[in-house]
Amino acid sequence: MDYKIFISIIAVILTFVGYVPYIRDVIKKKTKPHAFTWFVFTLSGGVGYALQVFGGAGVGSWALLAAVIICFVIFILSLRIGDKDVAPSDFIFLFLALVSLFLWLVVKQPVWSAILAAATELLGFMPTIRKSWNNPHSETLWTYEVAFFRHGLSIFALQRFNILTLLYPIAWTAANLIFCIILVVRRKISKTALF
Repeated sequence: MDYKIFISIIAVILTFVGYVPYIRDVIKKKTKPHAFTWFVFTLSGGVGYALQVFGGAGVGSWALLAAVIICFVIFILSLRIGDKDVAPSDFIFLFLALVSLFLWLVVKQPVWSAILAAATELLGFMPTIRKSWNNPHSETLWTYEVAFFRHGLSIFALQRFNILTLLYPIAWTAANLIFCIILVVRRKISKTALF
């Protein structure tokens, strides 16, 4: 078996390993996903997947496809069970994310499309970051730790290395690492503040 296929299969498995506890925590109402974030993740992740395929990512795009499918499931769950604390800034980030997707449709340039898709998804993450800053226990840390590792690993499964294939996993490796640090630090601060 080609080692890139093996790495891709591991990354897909890690996608499920990371998200199954998240979905379980959502159903138990321990984790409260923000619908704006998961809607944007589904939409822009789908665009990112299409761009990776267009860029020749091959088997390296499988993990992103698995993540997009799971993001859609979480979006559906978030409509029923998710966080209802919607701030004006959430509408701004959703609007900017939708504008970025619109610009992608107008620009029709693969490189700009990849940049806009990654920017869109990062903007879509902002409502979850805002919510988690205020309530750091409202997210499942494990999911983001696994996502950090999975995105980094998926880079090695790419069959071609170019901006179309690399931008998304690099951006999300960094974003998940930063978010994990935010959750850990905010949890320690809130735990300390309780005493």
